[in-house]
Amino acid sequence: MKINYNVIRTNSDHNDFKTLVVELDKYLAVVNGDLHDFFDQFNQIDSIKHVIVVYDGSTKVGIGAIKAYSPSALEIKRMFVTPAYRNKGVGSIILNELENWGKEMGFNQFILETGVFMEDAIALYRKNGYQVIPNYGQYEGVEDSICFQKVL
Repeated sequence: MKINYNVIRTNSDHNDFKTLVVELDKYLAVVNGDLHDFFDQFNQIDSIKHVIVVYDGSTKVGIGAIKAYSPSALEIKRMFVTPAYRNKGVGSIILNELENWGKEMGFNQFILETGVFMEDAIALYRKNGYQVIPNYGQYEGVEDSICFQKVL
């Protein structure tokens, strides 16, 4: 049975986005362990203008966001798919919608950071055409980070 997902564009004030960010942060606290506080400082959601929420009917199943990193690049932030919907294409839907939105705004370069232990996320990014790049910005020299880029 094919699921018909509904995608909305919103901002970080959206309640469903905030709810899934809480779930994401709980998940990351376990995965990142002692490094959680370090990474958490770079993941604040105050006033993010470009947020995606994906639904299956009325069930919120995934989120993602983009924000300007440089005049030519957007950074993908706060990617999360609820456990029950992982490996069902939701992550790719989020990435595709964020990329389309970014292109509409005149951007063609997307960068992101994830943890080296986030094997599912790494596989998702590679599957969607993202290439490993040297760690950028605050992630330079952080051994537990891996950074990606995609140019459209």
